[in-house]
Amino acid sequence: MRYVKVAWVHDFADDPVLYLSELGDDGYETRKVQFYRDGRSEWADGSFETATVDLSEIPFPSLEEISSQPEFTAQVITPEEFERAWNEAHTDF
Repeated sequence: MRYVKVAWVHDFADDPVLYLSELGDDGYETRKVQFYRDGRSEWADGSFETATVDLSEIPFPSLEEISSQPEFTAQVITPEEFERAWNEAHTDF
């Protein structure tokens, strides 16, 4: 597994500002957490999705490709950082 964090700098009130993804060896998301400007969070996994958060149907792009767009910053994170965010999102649910 790999774990990544993508920050999105924008002015859209209803869109997430931070994404954390757990990626399988094939590059597909297995779990995802989204955080919003107002402090709320949402999550998705292989058995749960909502209208506003779901797992991507394509492999995750490289961090370089994501970060090449000026509004995005992508980085690798630890499994522990992902798990903390995952647990936090579940307590908000």
